Amino acid sequence: MTPDGLSGASENLRELASRGVQRAYAKGRLLIEEGDVGDTLYIIVKGRLRAFSAADNGREITYGTYGPGEYVGELSLDGGPRSASVETLERTTCAVVTRHTLEAFIAERPAFAFEVIAKVIARARAATVSARQMAVNDVYGRLKYLLDSLAVVQPDGTRRIDERMTHQALANLVGCDRAMVSRIMKGLERGNYVRQDGSRWVLVPSLPPRW
Repeated sequence: MTPDGLSGASENLRELASRGVQRAYAKGRLLIEEGDVGDTLYIIVKGRLRAFSAADNGREITYGTYGPGEYVGELSLDGGPRSASVETLERTTCAVVTRHTLEAFIAERPAFAFEVIAKVIARARAATVSARQMAVNDVYGRLKYLLDSLAVVQPDGTRRIDERMTHQALANLVGCDRAMVSRIMKGLERGNYVRQDGSRWVLVPSLPPRW
């Protein structure tokens, strides 16, 4: 039976999820720790996960957040160490699939291997873009790029970020401290470039190229 929440996923992913074990996790649960060796794939049925790395000084960088129909843990299926940590951002349900189950499934449905490869390539490309932004832009440039990529145009011409993004979450995504992001965001608010609508952000059609 297809798990609830995966109606928009591919047929192969829905079938693979049905062969896993559904588990519910509380908000803030660490599912994967960077450096550990694991052979488990987590297919998200409900909720959201965050992939990140943390330095010894407590500074974190977020690689991505993922929702229903996506999965994490595929990079360790070669038997190597986990390349990032993963935690729940809210109460989350996952279909947990072992490497043995995945290998049997791919033997049965070889086309699914190409889906996994495509996912790995897409995430590698996203990481390349992120690294490029880190290298060539200052903090404001990276923050502007992030806000522009997250914002969705509304009928009135403004743009809206529906995902709840705190200053700390933004800082983790652009690789700086929260205080720096707070200063920039407060300046943009004073200039009427952005405003908060509840826990969401509303942006003007075009942010200034420099700040």
